[in-house]
Amino acid sequence: VAPPQDLQVTDPGLLGSLDIEWKPPPNVQTFNECTVKYKFEYRNTGDRDWKVIFTRKLKFRVGFDLSRTAEVKVQTLLEGRCTDDVEVQSDWIYATFQVPLQGKLESEVQNFHCIYHDWEYLKCTWQPGLFAPHGVHYGLYYWYEGLDHAVQCDDYIQDHGINIGCMLQNLSQAEYKDLSICVNGSAAATLLRPLYVTLRLHNLAKPSPPKQLVVSVSASEDLHVAWSPPGGETPPQCLEYEVQLAEDQGEAKAAWAAVSTQMETALTISRANQSRISCVRVRGRTNIFCADQGFWSEWTQECFSVSIKEDKQLFILIPVILSLSSSLIICMLIGQCKKRSPAEKPLHASVG
Repeated sequence: VAPPQDLQVTDPGLLGSLDIEWKPPPNVQTFNECTVKYKFEYRNTGDRDWKVIFTRKLKFRVGFDLSRTAEVKVQTLLEGRCTDDVEVQSDWIYATFQVPLQGKLESEVQNFHCIYHDWEYLKCTWQPGLFAPHGVHYGLYYWYEGLDHAVQCDDYIQDHGINIGCMLQNLSQAEYKDLSICVNGSAAATLLRPLYVTLRLHNLAKPSPPKQLVVSVSASEDLHVAWSPPGGETPPQCLEYEVQLAEDQGEAKAAWAAVSTQMETALTISRANQSRISCVRVRGRTNIFCADQGFWSEWTQECFSVSIKEDKQLFILIPVILSLSSSLIICMLIGQCKKRSPAEKPLHASVG
């Protein structure tokens, strides 16, 4: 069987999503007793593995990192009565695509970093490229499936008049999709290299700290810790938590010890063999059921606690101290009274 024809790669201006299309082999009409399919593979130069799609379509839109060359290949697959139900494969046809990259690599923005706060807004920051000239202007553009065209950021973060970040709101429609971003720059008489990245918002999520942390001690001397999920748009079912305890070590600095990572919002810790717990704190992040990775929240405000063992000792010591103090005071008063009595007065003088 012959390979497909006229494999083409075109850029619709969507910051990395390229259109790939081809035509059927010239003799496809003669295989009316067989099924004609295509094996389509693509990757960026430097990637070890190809991404594979089996299809009967003749056109696809897939994402690439435009800072590297896009590579695609496709072959015909034929199977059915005309091949005695044995799959026959054609030769591959290949095509590549490369955006003309202007400027030196060092002129690309540095330390590009994004966090999806509370599943509500995306904050991306960067630093100017090396040897960035005075008066450089940076712009951030983004696109995801569902938008007709790439959109520019309308809420920049600035430092001394230079754009060094962007705040993007209302991205719920982009969750669990590829978000393509380009940060390019312009300066007088200088060409700057654009930065292309593809993000997944759920893997960049960072929730706020858990709320309403309550620490209590039961009659059986167990430590009970409870909290509420953070606010914002973070789905509660997408959160896991880590609880840490610090034991009082006298004048030495308390060392934190992780107790548990769980999805529940309460935890009971046995206190049988533990010394005084000086602090409990909790943090959260997106769990493995909703994301491949994510950022831990900040810790809750530290909450100090005293164990029941110490409370019991204190309750025992207080009555003892009060009793001894009372006895001492009575003895002192009796002594004072004896000192004030006339020494020469006979004892029988009081009789009658």
